[in-house]
Amino acid sequence: MGALNEILGYLIQTLLTVYLVAMLLRFLLQVVRADFYNPISQFLVKITNPLVLPLRRVVPGFAGIDMASLLLALLLQLGAIVALLLINGLGMPNILLLLVWSALGVIGLLVNIYFFALLGMIILSWVAPGSNQPAIYLLHQITEPVMAPFRKALPAMGGMDFSPILLFILINIIQIALRHMAAGVGLHPALVIGL
Repeated sequence: MGALNEILGYLIQTLLTVYLVAMLLRFLLQVVRADFYNPISQFLVKITNPLVLPLRRVVPGFAGIDMASLLLALLLQLGAIVALLLINGLGMPNILLLLVWSALGVIGLLVNIYFFALLGMIILSWVAPGSNQPAIYLLHQITEPVMAPFRKALPAMGGMDFSPILLFILINIIQIALRHMAAGVGLHPALVIGL
């Protein structure tokens, strides 16, 4: 592979990763019923609306969840895979395999988002406890629904919260399973955003 192809692949992957993360954050914020008046939420809605709104006319929501955002994330992942395959001069697999690769990539990216959101919450709980900054509030809204069941399962430990440790263990288990599933369907990790 030439340097130009590698640079082009890097730029495409970086731009699509940023937009894909924004799309998945929009989806997650809607799933957890986050505050959409938060300036960060407003920013995410504003940058994703050009692609989501036209698709929303065709793809209805389901149980209060914007399925158009999720479908668009899958399509963006699919587009990234196809672009990287073409840039690297690799053959195109069948569409079903591409869809499986895309789904694994989106799930992997969602798991990574939770990993970094949880890590951010832990660090911020030490550095800025009780802060009402909009980013911290959104991180709390994203992580709290997943941490709450772990908190309920653990006995009281004198003010110490060990639920993040259990969640990190679960995240690592999911990541291992995703890597093995990806290898099982012949997916090279460099082709997919999130794995």
